[in-house]
Amino acid sequence: MSTNTSLADFIWKNADDLWGNFKHVDFGKIILPFTLLRRLECVLEPTRDQVRETVKNMKDSPIDLGVILRTQTGYPFYNTSNYDLRSLGATRTRQNLEDYIASFSDNARVIFEQFDFANTLARMDKAGVLYKICQNFAAIDLHPDAVPERVMSNVYEHLIRRFGAEVNEAAEDFMTPRDVVHLAIELLLDPDDQMFIDNPGLIRTLYDPTCGTGGFLSDGMEHVNALRDRYSIAPVIVPYGQELEPETHAVCLASMLLKTVESDPGRDLSKNIKLGSTLSDDKLTSDKFHYCVSNPPFGKKWEQDQTAVVREHQEKGFEGRFGPKLPRVSDGSMLFLLHLLSKLEAPERGGGRAAIVLSGSPLFNGNAGQGESEIRRYLLEEDVVEAIIALPTEIFFRTGIGTYIWLLSNKKPVHRKGKVQLIDATALFEPLRKSEGNKRRRVGDDQIRQIVQMYSDFAPMKESRLFDSRDFGYRRVKVLRPLRKKIVISAEGLAALADETAWGKLTPDQQIGWTARLKEMMGDAQAWGWVDPWAKNAAKRDAGLGKVNAALIKAFQKAFGVRDPELDPVLDKKGEVIPDDDLMDFENIPLGTDIRDYMAQEVLPHAHDAYVDEEFRDEYDGQVGIVGYEINFNRYFYEYQPPRDLEDIDAELKAVEAEIAAVLAEVTE
Repeated sequence: MSTNTSLADFIWKNADDLWGNFKHVDFGKIILPFTLLRRLECVLEPTRDQVRETVKNMKDSPIDLGVILRTQTGYPFYNTSNYDLRSLGATRTRQNLEDYIASFSDNARVIFEQFDFANTLARMDKAGVLYKICQNFAAIDLHPDAVPERVMSNVYEHLIRRFGAEVNEAAEDFMTPRDVVHLAIELLLDPDDQMFIDNPGLIRTLYDPTCGTGGFLSDGMEHVNALRDRYSIAPVIVPYGQELEPETHAVCLASMLLKTVESDPGRDLSKNIKLGSTLSDDKLTSDKFHYCVSNPPFGKKWEQDQTAVVREHQEKGFEGRFGPKLPRVSDGSMLFLLHLLSKLEAPERGGGRAAIVLSGSPLFNGNAGQGESEIRRYLLEEDVVEAIIALPTEIFFRTGIGTYIWLLSNKKPVHRKGKVQLIDATALFEPLRKSEGNKRRRVGDDQIRQIVQMYSDFAPMKESRLFDSRDFGYRRVKVLRPLRKKIVISAEGLAALADETAWGKLTPDQQIGWTARLKEMMGDAQAWGWVDPWAKNAAKRDAGLGKVNAALIKAFQKAFGVRDPELDPVLDKKGEVIPDDDLMDFENIPLGTDIRDYMAQEVLPHAHDAYVDEEFRDEYDGQVGIVGYEINFNRYFYEYQPPRDLEDIDAELKAVEAEIAAVLAEVTE
């Protein structure tokens, strides 16, 4: 069992004893909590006798026994039971196991409550498999000395992937592979290594609002622990997180119970891990953090959080988390971008940095003025985006889509101010010998070092480009053209009129009356403004035609209007040009470009009478055109590949034809 996969497979074999008594969808609710139980049991094993003796001698003492027991175990939890998985017995297994679990300290017992483990044990007892499963797990050594935390974390996630649909529906869709976790943490923490060296024993906080089983948090702590020999006094990373699903939250709690802070070894880090929806119920509302990291679900709707999010947006604006316009409800990932930014430590207190893994849609979804674009605008104009790294495809378990790591900072170093670095790391991967679902590639240690180095160097090269923040911005300008139409009564127009809503609201007799009058003028051409007085006069002379309203006038104009570029523009009653709605268009003009110059160079040569709608203005700066932002990686990293020479292609085809002919000749001989 040298790898996390083989250990997970070994644990999975316990499911063999469940066949026939439980459905496959129930296996995860049994295997995962038993794995956690055995892990905690192995950790407490060395001090079990000492704890039992202390409980026996001090059970009637007024002293807080919990403080003493935590000191004895060396962890912020304990168990006072006389049982363990080996000694439960075959006759009263369930009762003894329930007593065993109830004897955990509160912070450990809640783990099993979140799995509704009591009901599971009752079902197992009734099926007659409980004792066997207990004995199976008692034989597995899951002590941290035998199974380090990083390996154990991988085991948890392998089990969740196998039982994903039943333990946490679609959990594997959004699970972050370990190589991506490690890359994000390296990008997040590596720039501050010198700060850690210069400030021995420095304490920093790390927060994950979608913490799952705690992979990012564990890796962040291990990043610092792995560099102990570089510091006179090791720095400390204190983890915080929130998770939506009770089962994965329970796994994270178990992981945090086994972690200690050197400067405060009795501290219970599991208390920092909250349960609930981060978007609608932030359990750490007033807290700020030095580092934030997250991999929110890709393309997941946020309709369940919508009421709370909209209320915060409307009531608090930029004083809350969701100041800019909100994205469409179909994808809430950009809300997590805003949430992370709001959780960074204030710049005057040292500031904070964040890393978030997202799909490609937050780069370009939404037109100018829409929620997604306004969020990008806010992030870029506030100059908090340090870098965006494009990752290889096929590195997630259940999707092969392109993914990106965004790096945010509210206190950029001087050389990064006003700049955004884009890194194309799509070619930096190594293939897996065996695919894991859709995951066929991994970002290896060498590739991680290469990506981190490019980020650190902050230099232009083939895979790394530097841009001003405003380079991604544009103004969406409405371009109009004059209405140049006349009215021509025709059979085609009569047919088109039948499809107009205003025409459909007329009575059959009214339609007959209007049709008769229109046919009298068949083939006649009139000025655009002729319809209004003609229709009103006709209705005045014949009450049976009904009242003439603006909708009916527009229906006549739409049905019988014929565009004629030789006509003068149609004017309204104020003498102003009426625009042709059918010819309306939009131009995205890069920020900083003079609109008149752009029109002269790009539009007027193709439409000489085009003009800009001066009323179409941005609601924030009041200037003509609505500001938008998008980040198009393909535009910046695309390399033109000229087509192959036709003679080369023809030669290859002839060679293939010759091979086929030779094979056929052998067959027919």
